[in-house]
Amino acid sequence: MQIGMVGLGRMGANLSRRLMRAGHEVVAFDINTGAVNALAQDGAVGVTSLDELIARLAPPRAIWLMLPHGDNTENSLQFIAQRLQRDDILIDGGNSHFHDDVRRAAQLAERGIRYLDVGTSGGVHGLERGYCLMVGGDASAFERLDPIFSTLAPGRGDIPATGSREGFDRRAEQGYLYCGPAGAGHFVKMIHNGIEYGMMQAMAEGFDILRNAGKSSLPEGHRYDFPLADVAELWRRGSVVSSWLLDLTAEALAENPTLSRFSGVVEDSGEGRWTVQAAIDEAVPAEVLTAALFARFRSRQDHTFAEKLLSAMRYKFGGHVEKPA
Repeated sequence: MQIGMVGLGRMGANLSRRLMRAGHEVVAFDINTGAVNALAQDGAVGVTSLDELIARLAPPRAIWLMLPHGDNTENSLQFIAQRLQRDDILIDGGNSHFHDDVRRAAQLAERGIRYLDVGTSGGVHGLERGYCLMVGGDASAFERLDPIFSTLAPGRGDIPATGSREGFDRRAEQGYLYCGPAGAGHFVKMIHNGIEYGMMQAMAEGFDILRNAGKSSLPEGHRYDFPLADVAELWRRGSVVSSWLLDLTAEALAENPTLSRFSGVVEDSGEGRWTVQAAIDEAVPAEVLTAALFARFRSRQDHTFAEKLLSAMRYKFGGHVEKPA
């Protein structure tokens, strides 16, 4: 299939490369001409403007925006939408708020343009591992682009099948799913990231407690000097807390046991806040997720080993680089 990709950062460029490896044609644009040229060398059709991108795509077009949440995404989407035709598809694969998706889908539907919101998880490892895709919006557009989503998704791999799944959507086992109408994809991704905050915080706090077990304030005979990198490696092997996050934690501790590369300033990308707000709107208690979000706020004033480990995890899975305090 042919698809346009707008935004060739850490995620957009690798999404494009994974698609091209499977034989799809990618028409690519970014304001960074170096990023366009690099992708063109890998086989993409590089263009120098959004107008050229639209002209290079055969109707009905499909254009995927992979841009940071905010005005850049909104402005680019509106600019492109004004130049599209009935049955063209616009995709926002970034981390937009689901309220924006509902508004955009309604606006575009008036002109017959189809809209999809795609929560995308996979970080800097997605090119090889694949991307978990949570899709909302126009159901017929999702079906039309199924070859794109199935290519980007990781597939079954060697993960054992879950029992008693007769009658459920088989595409979930491949790593992608149509979650519902406009906003549903980004809503599911929002909660995914909120849960991620809680998992990361629990792991970081646990290793901080292990690290401080040798303090002189503890009674004689009750102090321990734990090899954190070895503990992380141990837990990867058969433990109930084994996970990809633990894999990345073990890597980070093996490479830099004191985490001296990190100050412990932990940013939040927005979805944690939106998750807590959704919990408030729904009157759902979410103590762990809320506490994890507030811990990130506190990290910008006072840094612990736990926060350094959070920074290390974010760098490992998403390539996120700390901002100064």
